[in-house]
Amino acid sequence: MQVIIGADKEGTQMKDMIHSFLKEKGFDVVDTTTSETLDFIDSTTRVVEKIKENEEAFGILFDRYGAGSFMTAVKHQGIIAAEVSDERSAYMTREHNNSRIITIGSGIVGTDLAKNIVYAFLTSHYEGGRHQIRVDMLNKMF
Repeated sequence: MQVIIGADKEGTQMKDMIHSFLKEKGFDVVDTTTSETLDFIDSTTRVVEKIKENEEAFGILFDRYGAGSFMTAVKHQGIIAAEVSDERSAYMTREHNNSRIITIGSGIVGTDLAKNIVYAFLTSHYEGGRHQIRVDMLNKMF
């Protein structure tokens, strides 16, 4: 599974830690913000563009509070994203909403919790069924 990650300057340290964690777990990680200091709008746009190129990929974005990246991600047509700060929300947004991107606030969650959030998101599976009605409604909004 390909995981596309990105961060603004406030999320870079956590992104780098999660990058290493995901590599250890065997994920194919693409870091879209390796050497530049970007605003959350630019870092989010880079991840979204890569997600749109690969329908099987998932994205994880980091900024100080998670909100900026979330607001930017959902402005893009066809993107369902969630701002999460706990494992249950990460799991459920994937299972029920078919989210392909999560955003995490580096100033909100610690490193162990961030690892648990990311792992819960990436190891959960979309249930489909009755949830597809909402997913279709979300995708028709643009």
